[in-house]
Amino acid sequence: MRRILPVTIAALMLVAIGLGAPAAASGGEQDQPVCPTTTSGSASCGSVVMSTAAGVPLGSATPSRGYSAAQLRQAYGGGNGRATIAIVSAYAHPHPEADLAAYRAAMGMAPLAPGQFTQVAADGETLPPSDMRWGFEEMNDLEMATALCPSCRLVYVAAASPSWADLSDAVRTAAEFADVISNSYGSPEFPGEQRYTAWDDAARAGIAVTVAAGDFGYGTWFPAASRNVTAVGGTTLQLDAAGNRIAESAWAATGSGCSQFIRKPSWQHDAGCPRRTVADIAAVADPATGVAVYDSFVNNPAAPWFEFGGTSVSAPIVAGVYGAQWQSHGQDGRPVVARLYSDAAHLFDVTSGSNGTCDPAYLCTAGVGYDGPSGNGAPMPARVDGGRQH
Repeated sequence: MRRILPVTIAALMLVAIGLGAPAAASGGEQDQPVCPTTTSGSASCGSVVMSTAAGVPLGSATPSRGYSAAQLRQAYGGGNGRATIAIVSAYAHPHPEADLAAYRAAMGMAPLAPGQFTQVAADGETLPPSDMRWGFEEMNDLEMATALCPSCRLVYVAAASPSWADLSDAVRTAAEFADVISNSYGSPEFPGEQRYTAWDDAARAGIAVTVAAGDFGYGTWFPAASRNVTAVGGTTLQLDAAGNRIAESAWAATGSGCSQFIRKPSWQHDAGCPRRTVADIAAVADPATGVAVYDSFVNNPAAPWFEFGGTSVSAPIVAGVYGAQWQSHGQDGRPVVARLYSDAAHLFDVTSGSNGTCDPAYLCTAGVGYDGPSGNGAPMPARVDGGRQH
C-alpha cells in the first residue's frame, strides 16, 4: 500500500500563496489525504490528492493529470438525467458555481443552466465559513457528480462543521428535496454510531444515498456501514487511449469489512460477516489513476487543476450514475442499494486486488462475485439501477 500522509495546512498555504511547485519534487510523488484525521464525534473528508514529496498538492495549469469527464462517462455510463443530486459536506465554498463552470467548460460540457446549481446552508439560513481543505472535497464531489450526469441539478448542502450532529442535520435537509445524496466523509466505526440515523432514514425513504467506504485500507467506516446506504469502495482503473477499460482492480487503500455494530440487511447474503458488510459497489479511487479536479480556492491561478483520488471520488461518481438513470424513487419498498444485489449482472465484476489481510479473505480481497473491497462490482455503461426505468 502507498504511504499516505495528511496534507498539512502549511502545504496547502504554499499553494495558496503561489509557492507550491506544480511539478514533483525530487524523491517522487505521494498521495495524501486532504483533511486531518478524525476526532471523537466528527468525520474526516475522504479526498486524496497527488502531491510532491514535500507535501504540496501538485497543481497544473490545465487538466493534464487525471481522467476527464468524458473518460469517466465512457467507463461508467452516466448521461443526461433529471435527478436532483445533493452533495453533503462540511463548511461552505467561496465560489463553487464559478469553479464548477470552469470544470465543465474545460471538459467540453455545456454551461450550467439557470438554477442548475445552488449552495445552501444546512439550517437554511446563513452559510457557514469556508475551509480550504474541505473546499477541495466540495469541488471534487460536485465535479464528479456533474461529470457523470451533466444535466442533473446539483445542490451543495453545507454543514456547519464536520461533527456528526451537523452532518446529520445537512443530510436531513438534503432529504427534503433530493433524489440522490452523496457523502464523501466518514470515520472508523465507533460505539454509539447507531444513534446517527439520518443517512439510513433517507435511504429507507427511497433516496439513493452514496457514502465513501474509507481510504486507509481494510476496516469499516461510518456512515458507510449504515444499513441501507450504498457503500462505495475504490478501484484502480486503467483505460486505453480510446477510453476503454483495460482493467479494474480493488484499490489497496479502500475501506471494506464487517461492521462492528450494524445488523445485516436482508438483501446481503455473504456468509462470512454476521452484520452489515462494506462495500456494495466501487469506482475509481486510486489517485495514481485518479481524476482531474478544478479548485481555485487555493488561490493559485497558474495551477488550479489537481489529480484526486479516494473514495470521495468514487462516491459522487456512483451518485452521478444514479442521477443519470433516475426515473422514480423505486416504489417497491426496497432501498435503492438492494438492486445492486438483485441486478449485479449489470456491473463490471472486479476480480483482483486487495486492501489488506483478513479472514475470511473475501472481506479484503476482490474475487469473482461479491467481495468487500468492490462489492458487487463497478458501474458499466449498460446501467446501474438507481430507480425504476420506464
